[in-house]
Formats: sequence, structure tokens, C-alpha cells
Amino acid sequence: MSFTVMIIVLTAALLHATWNFLVKSTDDKHRSMCAVVLGHTPFAVAALIFAPLPNHASIPYIVAGAVLHVGYQLFLLASYRIGDLSHVYPLARGVAPLIVAGVSVTLLGVHLAWLELTAVIIIGTGIMSLALVRRSDGLRNGRAAFLAIITGVFIASYSLVDGLGAREAGTALGFYGWLSAMNAVLFAAIMRVVRPGIVKKVVCRDWRLALGGGGASFLAYAMVTWAFTVAPIPLVTALRETSIVFALLLGVIVLKERLDPMKVLATLCTLLGVGLLRIHR
Repeated sequence: MSFTVMIIVLTAALLHATWNFLVKSTDDKHRSMCAVVLGHTPFAVAALIFAPLPNHASIPYIVAGAVLHVGYQLFLLASYRIGDLSHVYPLARGVAPLIVAGVSVTLLGVHLAWLELTAVIIIGTGIMSLALVRRSDGLRNGRAAFLAIITGVFIASYSLVDGLGAREAGTALGFYGWLSAMNAVLFAAIMRVVRPGIVKKVVCRDWRLALGGGGASFLAYAMVTWAFTVAPIPLVTALRETSIVFALLLGVIVLKERLDPMKVLATLCTLLGVGLLRIHR
């Protein structure tokens, strides 16, 4: 992976961690998630105006990607109620790049060097090890483990669909603009049924969070979508998931959370994987 692509994806990971940090710090997760998703809209509209139209062959990918993103967002909200995200989320974000790499190599015919595969495994393992930071019954909770696997499948699925779709589209920004706009419409429609009045509250009261969090989220994934078109999807996915390490560091620096040995070990393991990706290319 080139140095330029690596820096862009790591920047996207930092932006991703930032908007997740904003969502995590609010009391009403439905409102904050709704604000971020709806906050994509003005940026998606701008992309539709200025970016080229995606090729027709990418339309099925746009529709499938939007549905998968909505599924991931809804499942993530459900996980706040059912499981402890300090354990579920690291497992989900860590297992996703492993699934993407496995599917890419075995089913899609993608060739990855042994050093690249090793890097992906190390990054995934480092991220998943963050689930061991706090010892609690959550680690032995079958429902929590199931949540993590399903969430990871959603992440892996939309990563593969978006990566392949952006390549078919011929324009990463145009592709993601349409996908993001459709995502916002679907999510808003579902929220109007699940939480009546929440969309109006977000538009009237939470527009600053929507613009800030939505802008960071849109820019982050637009950068990742572009990276999918110039680098192997499994490597981009693994590097993007370092966002959870950035989120950990934000918690330590901003919220003064305790930095214990397991957090340090998980971070070093993840950074080792990133270093191996840089060494190979």
C-alpha cells in the first residue's frame, strides 16, 4: 500500500473515531445516530451536483450498499441495548477485516502476499483484544458474541459491496454520494416509524451535531471509498478499522480514561500490523 493511500485511510479512521466519539458521548443514541446519518445529506447532495454520474453497472451496488449500511446502523443501535459495546464493538470491528480478507482471497480471486495477510490478521487481532480491557461477564455472554459476529458481517459486507461498486462506478465520490443519500432516506423513514418525531427533533435541535458528525462521517467514508478503488479492499478495510484505536486514544486524552497494559498491548499490536503494510509496499 502506498504511503499516500495509507495516510488518507488513517485520516479517515481518525474522522470515523471522532464521529463515533460524539455519538457515544450523548445520552440518546437514536438521536445522535440519526443526526449523523441525516447530516450526510447536504454533503451527499453536493457530491451529486459536482461529481460525475456513476456508471449504470454500479446501481445494484448502490442499492445493496445503502441497505447494508442501514442494517449496520440499526444493529449497532440495538447492540447498545443488548450488549456491552466495550466488548461487542472491538470484536465486530476486528472480525470484519478478517472476513473481508477471507472472502476476497477464497471467492473473489484477490491475491495477497503472506506479509499482507499477516498484517491483516495482526490488525484484526489487535483490535479484538481491546475486548479484554475490562474483565466482566460480557466476555462470556453468548448473545454479546452473536451481536459482535453479526455486526462484523454487516461491516464486512458493505465494505466488499462498496469497494466493488466504486470500481464499477468509475467515480468514488459519485458512487458514495448516491449511496449516502439513499442511506439517509431509508434510515429517516425507519426512524419515523420506530421513533416518531425524532427526525424533526434532529433537524430543529441537533443540526450542529448533524453537520459536524455527519460531515466527519461522510468525509471519512468518502476517503475510504476512494481508497477501495486504488488499493486492495482487504488492506483498506483492515487499516480503516484502526479507528477504534483512535477512539481509545480520544477516550484516554479527552475523557481521562485509564490507560492500562491491555490497551497499550492492543494498540502496539495494531500499529505493528500497520507497519507491516507499509513495509510491504
